[in-house]
Amino acid sequence: MPIEQVEKIWMNGKLVNWDDAKIHVLTHALHYGSGVFEGIRCYNAAKGPAVFRLRDHMKRLVNSGKIYRMRIPYTIDELCNATKDLIKANRLRECYIRPIVYRGYGEMGLNPLDAPVETAIAVWPWGTYLGEEGLKNGIKAKISSFRRIPPNALPSSAKATGQYINSILAKLEALDSGYDEAIMLDSRGFVSEGPGENIFIVKNSEVLTPPDHASILPGITRDSVMKISAELGYEVKKIDISRDMLYNADEAFYTGTAAEVTPIRRIDGIEMGKPGPITRKIQDKFFDIVKGKDGRYEDWLDYVYKD
Repeated sequence: MPIEQVEKIWMNGKLVNWDDAKIHVLTHALHYGSGVFEGIRCYNAAKGPAVFRLRDHMKRLVNSGKIYRMRIPYTIDELCNATKDLIKANRLRECYIRPIVYRGYGEMGLNPLDAPVETAIAVWPWGTYLGEEGLKNGIKAKISSFRRIPPNALPSSAKATGQYINSILAKLEALDSGYDEAIMLDSRGFVSEGPGENIFIVKNSEVLTPPDHASILPGITRDSVMKISAELGYEVKKIDISRDMLYNADEAFYTGTAAEVTPIRRIDGIEMGKPGPITRKIQDKFFDIVKGKDGRYEDWLDYVYKD
């Protein structure tokens, strides 16, 4: 999806003009993928712009950095405040938020420890990742021939830049085959996740999702949906999901910051039909929460403008 330019980007503690937010061509992360990042959304909620689970995302950013031995030179509070200041500076009511921490210019080679650690945050207006039509009526998904990278090869709990080349291959294969998105299996052959989303299925009114050991990134939207599903009265299980369980599911959907809650209407050649009632209830509740319409989840919203 194209990026809509705004005025300012936050880089290493300062607001800079959009066109001035540049890096050197020999930046370490450009060559080796040595960076970690997050995807976050700000919604125009009932009480004003609110960032969904901002601190949880920034905590995960810091933890991803620890795995790759990158000490982020800012506290979680500083990163959260910088995000809200940036949204204000760009006068946005709703936006996508991309914090990134990366090894900068000054070192080349596979020992990155002397390369500077740079930090940036960008925001811009961004619609539904898999399309408004997909959000309403569901998308077509294909099981990819590219397996999800196993955790003993790369740590799946880290949201690292270089790891997403695996996801790009799966995404392109799905698009080339006439599908909207991919479903990736883990090294054991069980369902893992989408290229940039977690996945859920519904069977006999139970809400099922792959466990953490299935090479997934434990998503913050995934965690939210598990809690929402339980509150709605559905039994939620993290279990290994086989390919045939996908085909025989009553309903299926993706979750993620970009994808939000996107129904799946077809997997390979198996038609699942229009989004099912449980998917719809979860989706409706999710959007009520992020829009500030459910006070029980107020602590998930970080308002940009405080009273």
